[in-house]
Amino acid sequence: MAVRRVVPNIRSEAAQESREFYGLLGFEEVMNHGWIMTLASPSSPTAQISVMTSDKTAPVAPDMSVEVDDVDAACAVMRASGAEIVHPLRDEEWGVRRFFVRDPSGRVVNVLGHR
Repeated sequence: MAVRRVVPNIRSEAAQESREFYGLLGFEEVMNHGWIMTLASPSSPTAQISVMTSDKTAPVAPDMSVEVDDVDAACAVMRASGAEIVHPLRDEEWGVRRFFVRDPSGRVVNVLGHR
């Protein structure tokens, strides 16, 4: 399994202000679903930040997202390791397949793949 990108998820009730702030560093909006907005570097598109108020379909907002090339294999590896699955593997309406897992420090990781 290969990691495609890692994106920090920043919780904010001030999305517009966050977009403007990170815009000063060169980030541009590439996705906005209302509850989550992703900003990326035009010169390095995998350098991204997501700003979110909450997660639309999960019980908790993740601290970071890790995109992998095989999310089913990643889920199987995490389950076999005994890691806590916080949100089950599922297909989301916005085109990703994902699950959430808790890391040893307690952080919630959104592991996803695009369909």
